Amino acid sequence: MGLELLLVAATVSRLAHPEIHLAAYGGVVFPLSLFIEAPIIMILVASTALCKDAAAYRLMRNFIVTLGGGLTLLHMLLAFSPFYDVVVKSLLGAPASIWSPAQMGLQMMTPWTMSIAIRRFFQGMVIRAGRTRLVGLGTLIRLGVSASVLLWGFAMQTIPGVLVATMALSAGVIFEAIFMFGCTRPIVRELRQRAVEPGDPLTLQRLCLFYWPLALTPLVMLATLSVGSAAISRMPRALESLAVWPVLGGLTFIFRSVGIAIQEVVVTFSDRPDYQRPLQRFVWLVALGASGTLFVIAATPLSTLWFESVAALNSELSSLAHTALWMAVILPALSPWESYFQGKLVSRGATTLVTQAVSLYLLGSSSILALGVFYGKFLGLYVGVAATLTGISVQLWWLWKHSHNRQDVPNMMGTTSLPLR
Repeated sequence: MGLELLLVAATVSRLAHPEIHLAAYGGVVFPLSLFIEAPIIMILVASTALCKDAAAYRLMRNFIVTLGGGLTLLHMLLAFSPFYDVVVKSLLGAPASIWSPAQMGLQMMTPWTMSIAIRRFFQGMVIRAGRTRLVGLGTLIRLGVSASVLLWGFAMQTIPGVLVATMALSAGVIFEAIFMFGCTRPIVRELRQRAVEPGDPLTLQRLCLFYWPLALTPLVMLATLSVGSAAISRMPRALESLAVWPVLGGLTFIFRSVGIAIQEVVVTFSDRPDYQRPLQRFVWLVALGASGTLFVIAATPLSTLWFESVAALNSELSSLAHTALWMAVILPALSPWESYFQGKLVSRGATTLVTQAVSLYLLGSSSILALGVFYGKFLGLYVGVAATLTGISVQLWWLWKHSHNRQDVPNMMGTTSLPLR
């Protein structure tokens, strides 16, 4: 998935008016699309944890169809109505040069949300069944489809870069969702033949109590992307910063992404004795390996090779990206620990604490962004990286603090955490 983002940025950089279309994609289209789909991102971990019998499968299937459909309608309202002007021009304060291409990109991203909901739901079922290789295969299919569309757009040279990028992303997730649907047919048949497990069945009320705090987590997290875009748009050299932002984000995400799935690993193995010590050793290896590799890239000509030859940034933008990369070297080391501690809380059903942690992320990062806008002297790109580092550090502290408490944690709605196993 991280490689997909890099391929998109590298292709758009080689088409006409790269600064405008990179800024439209990275500063408006992608952050807003992610923000709208945020409530369904945690369907993956919910499906992994809860989809244990046929009744739970049917309940969750209906739940994600309803939620995904509602969010798709919201996306269409933003992309195809005057509401776009209110959000992008007034709230985000995006540069006028990217208004039109960003709206075209948002319209092309309409299938994105429902496709993400479907494929993450089925990915959770596959993970719970222990067939994790299928998840990787689905990602390869997505990457292949996206790369094919990008190659076609590059060969045409007549389609706006933001449209090539969004067509590639939409096509990739659609094909991946179809593939994951096919992979889960045998699993669904097994669920229907399996006897219902003793204990309380999964109900809509229990599902909502468990899931809504999780849904708020990426919603708050991804809100920071839109807040970041709005803040960067109000700082010096806004267009250059917005153009570099997706390129830098794509590179760092590759190394951050290697630790993301640790959350599902913790949820899957949390009922096994003595799982924590070997998993902690693994998290250390992932953290040090990811940040260490990014450090080597930043400290050698590999960074220039990447930003100028692969991402096709000009020398001025490449210099900005290289400086920001040094600031972001530590980010990949923090992500695996974030996933580890979140997984411990989710496995106990203490999902409200996860939401509280990400709310602290928003508070910490927004504070730095606000200072950057108020002071008005620092480049928006650098302030954005500093805000990300501040936010994730505060979030990680909160997760670490509460993941050591094994007692049931009160829910915001007045219940105790839900045991999953």
